[in-house]
Amino acid sequence: MNQKYLYLAINFFSVIVPFLASFYPKAPFFQKWRYVFPAIFFPGLFFLVWDEFFTSIGVWGFNDRYVTGLALGHIPLEEILFFICMPYACVFTFFALEQLVAKDYLKPYHRSISLFLIVALLIIGMIYIQRAYTATTFLLLAAFIAVEEYYRKAEYISRFYLTYLIILIPFFIVNGILTGSFIEEEVVWYNNEHNLGLRLGTIPIEDAFYGMLLLMMNVSLFTHLEKKVLKAPEGQFKLQ
Repeated sequence: MNQKYLYLAINFFSVIVPFLASFYPKAPFFQKWRYVFPAIFFPGLFFLVWDEFFTSIGVWGFNDRYVTGLALGHIPLEEILFFICMPYACVFTFFALEQLVAKDYLKPYHRSISLFLIVALLIIGMIYIQRAYTATTFLLLAAFIAVEEYYRKAEYISRFYLTYLIILIPFFIVNGILTGSFIEEEVVWYNNEHNLGLRLGTIPIEDAFYGMLLLMMNVSLFTHLEKKVLKAPEGQFKLQ
């Protein structure tokens, strides 16, 4: 395979199984697409603006060796597809676990988990406020969890935490490759002046929380839209 198609291949293999499984007759995820695609699109726009800005100031960047060269601003096509393929796989996993696992195992603990994350993320984010990737990611995630847990009192949170624990398995594979595991150079490089310099293998620790924020936004909007439809009288659903 031409090395320039590596990032495209990663996107493809990340989404192909969830996409095909979406048509499983006993749990037809494709019937949820009207909620899934807005739930991917709007957080994706936010993250692409963030991505563009951080790329432009050198917080991270992309290796021309592993991308086709098609880009929007500073963002390669493959990176744009990343914000479609990974969220799709995550929302599918969240949906599949709801179908397969009746018991909400983390329901008794989600408030404690959220509180721990909020406090830890706020402390680290404030201590390292001058490190752009660390501070931005940790403080935004802390704020989002706080809003979802204590203001919206969102019901999906405990199931999301379980989903994310499972998602971490493919996360380490995909992000490992993107950051240089198993290949000669990294697909995505990071300027360590803007992060903690702590790596999980080749993966900056911030990536785990960056991914958590993205996927939590996706699941939050997905469950919100689905709930709005279920509550609305037939033919009267409107996005508000």
